[in-house]
Amino acid sequence: MTLKERQEEIIDEFSMYEEWLDKYEYLIELGKNLEAFPQDKKTDDRLIKGCQSRVWLDYELKDGALYFTADSDAIITKGIISLLISVYSGRTPQEIAADDFAFLNEIGLKENLSPTRANGLVSMIETIKSAAVINS
Repeated sequence: MTLKERQEEIIDEFSMYEEWLDKYEYLIELGKNLEAFPQDKKTDDRLIKGCQSRVWLDYELKDGALYFTADSDAIITKGIISLLISVYSGRTPQEIAADDFAFLNEIGLKENLSPTRANGLVSMIETIKSAAVINS
């Protein structure tokens, strides 16, 4: 599945819900399904700066693609990083660096988050993009 196809799939999934409360529930479910993040990787160098809650992001470059793992101590934030990982993990650094992350605007995520969570979302995006640029 291409990056754009995956983003369209996310847009379709979010469009099934009318209310933002239901979309939050969906995000929470995504967070619950996030792969376990090893305790020994919860280090300061993996913490995303600018997030109100604690969010750890790690990645590895394997066979020309970036693979992300993450965790958060806040349930909605964990869902948000899970959403991002489901879209960008397994993509090439060039694909990620060139993407505009516009699908997040299409699902209305940023405007439906509190200002501090919206800032955290921006920090997550910047960290993922930065990993892509460093590895391109």
